[in-house]
Formats: sequence, structure tokens, C-alpha cells
Amino acid sequence: MKLGCIQTLKIVKKVEFGVYLAEQENAPQEERVLLPKKQVPEGSSSGDEIEVFLYKDSKDRLIATTTIPKITLNHIAVLQVKEIGKIGAFLDWGLEKDLFLPYREMSRRVQEEDEILVRLYIDKSQRLCASTKGIYEYLSTNSPYKIGDEVEGRIYEFGHDFGTFVAVDDKYSAMIPKHQDTSYLKLGDVVTAEVTGVKEDGKLDLSLRKKAYLQMDDDAQKVMAILDSYAGVLPFTEKATPEIIFRETGLSKAAFKRAVGRLYKERKITINDGKIRKV
Repeated sequence: MKLGCIQTLKIVKKVEFGVYLAEQENAPQEERVLLPKKQVPEGSSSGDEIEVFLYKDSKDRLIATTTIPKITLNHIAVLQVKEIGKIGAFLDWGLEKDLFLPYREMSRRVQEEDEILVRLYIDKSQRLCASTKGIYEYLSTNSPYKIGDEVEGRIYEFGHDFGTFVAVDDKYSAMIPKHQDTSYLKLGDVVTAEVTGVKEDGKLDLSLRKKAYLQMDDDAQKVMAILDSYAGVLPFTEKATPEIIFRETGLSKAAFKRAVGRLYKERKITINDGKIRKV
């Protein structure tokens, strides 16, 4: 009897409210599980084998179902958030009883109707629960993608020290470096990105940005907008530290330098006394 798994079991006893299943016909009561009457295939008889999924009902009793859920133990899947409760969220995994996602197992809070990548695990109370943490271990590193390819991926975790973690095609391990602004994204968002690197272990580096020559117009406009917010005078130049530039503009130092260079060339700004001024 494996909680959270799909198993093939035998009908060992028929009762008014369903049938009992077990691995062996002479299994003791504690090694049997109930398959409710409405789930019993028509025409079934003792000794027949049935493929079922084992989980726990609302009273924490082990129970079988012939409905195969969207996720099984120690696997990952994309599930929709149906409801937000006081201690967590409830996900649609294809069964009558929704799957519980505790707040402590969320890498970031979710909202109703979000479609998020989760794994299925057994908690300390021996109940099946979902988690958005630890997805990393279940992702593949043998993707077919190479540098320059455009891919789609789902955000599954925000890592403060490294970057934003992405599951390309919901199954390949990838990351957006921390110098890129992902503050506008939320858990479960699907993004289009460019592969900028393939590590030795197969993990992908991604960029949400366009290629430099395509992105420059957007960056230049962003710098001009920031100048306006600073009353036309930016108290630092492209020589500032990458940390300051990213904190104030959301751009990498290289992108900021390209944008400033373009604006200077077009005579839209001046640079002197350690400041950038709008003309």
C-alpha cells in the first residue's frame, strides 16, 4: 500500500458500499483499502485486478480511487489554484478532495486561478501535500536547446542570491540571473526568453532581454524616464557601481552604459561633474 502512488490491487472482498482491495487475497484487514462503490468498475468480481491511486479522505482514512490525478508522489506537475484559505491554498489535481498547499511550502504567495509548478510529498502527519519548494531536484538538465534559442519557461522560485528559477517547457532547469529585473513577475508566470548559456551540467542561463541592438531603444527611453523622475539630473554616471545602477534603474551596468552612450551621441544628455543631465 503506497500512499500517493498508482497501484494494481486485487478485489478481496465485496461490501454494500464498495470493495476492499489488497495485494494478496488473504491480506489482513489493516492491509486492505476501500474502493467506494461509485468507483468500482461495472461487472467487477472478487479476484479482479484494478489500477487505483491511493490517498486519504477528509477523515484521514486511506482510500482508493480509479481516477488518476494530475500528479503522483515525488513528481512535479502544473496545477491550478482553486481557493486560498487561512493556512494555505487548495489546488485542483483532478480528485474530489483538493490538494493542500501550506503557506510554509510556498516560495512566494499565490492567488486563485494561478497555474503553478508543484511537487507532491507526504507531510509529518502522513498526508499528501503540495510544495513549490524543491522543484529544482525534479527538473531535467538534458534539454535540446542551445545558445540563441528562444524558449518558454514557467517561474517556480525566486532566489535572492542567484536569480529567478525557471522550468523551461515545465521540465528543464534554467535560471534568469539576478541582475535582470523580475520584480514584476509572480509564481507560475510563463515567460519567453533567450538562452544565453548552457552550463557544463546542462542547466540553462536565460535572458528576458532582447539582443543589445534591439533593446537599446527601450533602455534609452527608460533612462530618459528616470531622468524626468530625477528632475532632469541623475546623480551618477555609467561609472557608478553595478549595484547602484541596478538599484536605481533596473539595468545592468553594460545595458546602462550602452543607453547613456546612445543618448549622449544623440545629444539628449550631457555628462559632467559625475552627473547626467537631460538637455
